[in-house]
Amino acid sequence: MRELIEYVAKSLVDNADKVEINEINGAQTNVIELKVAKEDVGKIIGKSGRTADAIRTILNCGAAKQNKRYILHIIDE
Repeated sequence: MRELIEYVAKSLVDNADKVEINEINGAQTNVIELKVAKEDVGKIIGKSGRTADAIRTILNCGAAKQNKRYILHIIDE
């Protein structure tokens, strides 16, 4: 799932080299922290959060195939 989110995020932003992904594995839920450059946060979130919701939907669909639960946190610097 980490590679999937990394691919999507790098495709959306201008500064692909500043995309950082940290995955925290828990007992029932895994958390993916997505950190991008300050000027690219708007591109990841999108208008009214639509792009972020779409990324979360893709993440949840992939997680459902693995019978896992993932949460995406977008961190701005």
